[in-house]
Amino acid sequence: MEVNEPNFEKIFNLEDCLVRFAGECILFVRKLEKSYEVDYYKNQLIRSSGSSSLNYGEAQGTITDKDFIFKVSLSVKELKESRNTLKVLEYIKTGDFEERKWLLNEVEELIAIASKMINNKK
Repeated sequence: MEVNEPNFEKIFNLEDCLVRFAGECILFVRKLEKSYEVDYYKNQLIRSSGSSSLNYGEAQGTITDKDFIFKVSLSVKELKESRNTLKVLEYIKTGDFEERKWLLNEVEELIAIASKMINNKK
């Protein structure tokens, strides 16, 4: 998968990972064909991947653990929506295989990390 940096390094900050995921989703959908069906899923992927990043950003400004858990839970919900959208795009075999594979792998890792954060706060 082509990415912004030539040596796509591992990021260890969740916020930066979510921002990169949202950005890579945008770059991925820019290359997809134009049709009614694909446009629907392109728009959905942009919204859900971006929302996961934005909700996590809001979580960092929360005061209570309850508020933090709520915001990160919203982020996980949006990541799962992104995963489902990517699975539909995988099913209809649209877009570059390697990019889809990377995005699906990345979203699984992000869901696991965010879910672990929630469990650690409980």
